[in-house]
Amino acid sequence: MNFPLYIAKRYLFSKSNNNAINIITGIASVGIIVGTIALFVVLSVFSGLKVFSLSFSNDFDPDLKVFPAKGKTILISDLQENQLKKVKDISIYSKVTEERVLFYFRGKEMVTYLKGIDSNFTKTNVVSKNLFNGEWLSEKTPEVVVGYGISEKLSLGLFDFNNPFEVFVPRKGKAIIESEAEAFNKTKLIPIGIYAISEDLDSKYVFCDLELSQNLLEYKPNEFSAIEIKIDSLADEDKVIENVNSIFKGKVIIKNRAQQNATLYKMLNTENIAVYLIFTLVIIIALFNLVGALIMMILDKKGNLKTLFNLGAEVKDLKKIFLLQGSLLSVIGGIIGLILGIIIVVIQQKYNLVMITSTLAYPVVFSIQNVLIVFVTIVTLGVFSSWIASSRINTKMLD
Repeated sequence: MNFPLYIAKRYLFSKSNNNAINIITGIASVGIIVGTIALFVVLSVFSGLKVFSLSFSNDFDPDLKVFPAKGKTILISDLQENQLKKVKDISIYSKVTEERVLFYFRGKEMVTYLKGIDSNFTKTNVVSKNLFNGEWLSEKTPEVVVGYGISEKLSLGLFDFNNPFEVFVPRKGKAIIESEAEAFNKTKLIPIGIYAISEDLDSKYVFCDLELSQNLLEYKPNEFSAIEIKIDSLADEDKVIENVNSIFKGKVIIKNRAQQNATLYKMLNTENIAVYLIFTLVIIIALFNLVGALIMMILDKKGNLKTLFNLGAEVKDLKKIFLLQGSLLSVIGGIIGLILGIIIVVIQQKYNLVMITSTLAYPVVFSIQNVLIVFVTIVTLGVFSSWIASSRINTKMLD
């Protein structure tokens, strides 16, 4: 017959006279709580750092970007442009050119991207709101906006009419080159603004008027490097991609923001997994104390277990008692740790107690997803640890 488990549980877990067991159980509980706090806080901090890192690319990159499937340029007919304007959920789009060229200023030179933009460019992203100095482009074609890293490397100032800022663009063709004029299209530029977003982006682009870049690159009026698209906030991204693809008859590649920054997303996700595994290992080490406490308790209650076994309790039921006891300890410790971790994260979000610089607080993000990840991790590891300990109970031990 089955022995009443609640009686067996009360009989086994009456206050132990073994101080060593009580101490190890207490250490195990504290370890679970501290491990839970550490895992949740670190995941929240990393979520904050991820949002902070992606905010730079989100300020710069459009929702969707259309690239040519072959070659370096896209030819857009009037019909295709009219169709593009009629696509549902596209708020606005911008036509751009991009090409690596040579810039020269007062004996210093640098190879980076010249990006020609139309009047809609500032509506597809917020680059123009990240000006460090000066102003954004007007309709005057020699004017350019440069990145802070470029201006620093070339010692480039704004509105310097005495020292020319020149751009050299390789000319098309296969003829024999006999002079610099035959090799390059070049012109003098006037820097009127400096943008600052991130270290990489600040050294990547020089923005100019679209028509100027097309002339330098020898592009046709309807020839562009890419199309940058801003979609409505509630738009079906996949549907928009499908519609744009049909307009260009599958001759383009369309990337969303994550695909445009595939390397960055991959790096951040890899780091997130690494951090999670490291702190999960810390929790596993803490749970060794739980396994030890349960095994010591089983050995301490060996006589009681034999008595219950002889009274009719089955081995699987006796195992279940210790399994449930250890699991309950991990669940309670996990809940307490999560509550304390949430308090720490919310306090940092609200009061900015930990600072990176005098003006920048350490970014943290409270996420229900992180709460669930931590809780499931603690419970799963706690149940597994309790199962390992309870498996020590067998018929041979009770004989």
